[in-house]
Amino acid sequence: MPNAARDKPARMLYDSGPGTSSKQERAMSRFPELKPEQYDADQKRVAQAIASGPRGSVRGPFVPLLHSPGLADPVQQAGAHLRYKSSLSAALNEFAILITARFWTAQYEWFAHKKLALEAGLDPKIADQIAKGERPSGLSAEQSAIYDFCTELHHEHGVSDKNFNAVVEKFGHRGAMDLIGICGYYSLISMVLNVSQVPLPAGVSPELKPLPKR
Repeated sequence: MPNAARDKPARMLYDSGPGTSSKQERAMSRFPELKPEQYDADQKRVAQAIASGPRGSVRGPFVPLLHSPGLADPVQQAGAHLRYKSSLSAALNEFAILITARFWTAQYEWFAHKKLALEAGLDPKIADQIAKGERPSGLSAEQSAIYDFCTELHHEHGVSDKNFNAVVEKFGHRGAMDLIGICGYYSLISMVLNVSQVPLPAGVSPELKPLPKR
């Protein structure tokens, strides 16, 4: 019986999207490029799991993560849940991801998820204010609760009763836990991207300027 992941051409395991090639994306990475023919059994299994899932290919942080397939596998599974099965709406999910990308000045993460956030309905003015490190004006009650929760968690390493209760009131305990997961998962992804120095696609300029130290 045909297996979509197994039968996927090796060139399709890496797909950086329009305007770039996998070679361009990995050109400046600190981690040596792993071509599909160089994969060991675990790397091949994880790459096929990623490529056959909703992501469709191995790109961005998963290129360097494949150097440790035992880490890459649970990471990609957690990310698949948080991105595609979160109890929060896509728009609110992406809003929280942008807050995290801004905190870490993760240029690739910001580039990838700003587009998704705008497609999900986020006001471009809100994204622009987040990029500047400002608390956006005109937030809905739901966005305000998420912004305060995520910002406090990133900067203070915890959340006050006020901000925790505001999120639980609107999204329940499941929503609060999914939001913690989003902040934690995309912090890990930001670290991978920043340390690996995964570059932006060709022709794309970084949007995030360094923020002043708090």
